[in-house]
Amino acid sequence: MTAEGKRIVAVDDEPDLLELLALHLGRAGFSFHGFESVGDFEDFIAGTVPDLIILDLMLPGSDGFEICKNLKKSESVGRVPIIMLTAKGGEMDKVLGLELGADDYITKPFSPAELVARIKAVLRRPEPPDESPRIGIGKLVIDKARHEVRHDGRKIVLTSTEFRILTLLASKKGWVFSREQILDYLWGHEKAVVDRTIDVHIRNLREKLGPAAALIKNIRGAGYKLEE
Repeated sequence: MTAEGKRIVAVDDEPDLLELLALHLGRAGFSFHGFESVGDFEDFIAGTVPDLIILDLMLPGSDGFEICKNLKKSESVGRVPIIMLTAKGGEMDKVLGLELGADDYITKPFSPAELVARIKAVLRRPEPPDESPRIGIGKLVIDKARHEVRHDGRKIVLTSTEFRILTLLASKKGWVFSREQILDYLWGHEKAVVDRTIDVHIRNLREKLGPAAALIKNIRGAGYKLEE
């Protein structure tokens, strides 16, 4: 994955941290924009869609979890990956962040080199085995070219990670993908996560799919598959 041309946006109330991010992400070849104010950040993304958002959770007068939730509901930036970068390192905070659609969760203090590696991992977008631009199963239609999912004509807004999981499962209907295989497809060897991460994303995906949630089958002790 080349960093050239990729726009990274961060919102954090620590100016020193934003300077640190600007330095290391700039060295890695990314275009970086940092904001101390949530308002300035929202004004920016209203006119420019970034490739990835780095979000602090403890912002003055704002709830980072709520900001993440609203971003994922947005038509314009709802599919933009989000990495939460925060001092809140509790397990429940991490689980909540993933449940709200975050693609990664990094606690402070952190290694700039590791952050760059994780950004590259999140931004990777390898194509799944099925190269067809559209995949259909029952009333569910996945349009890879438009990065769009519809069920019975109803548009379903998914996070980038949810979309990639669904597309992977649909690429081989009836094929059981283990959690390890899904993790490797999403992040390769650049990210150390636990199996529960996949379960959280699958649960969120099912909730958004509504009636189509039944298409995703949990095979106990094996993994997940998609079939009618």
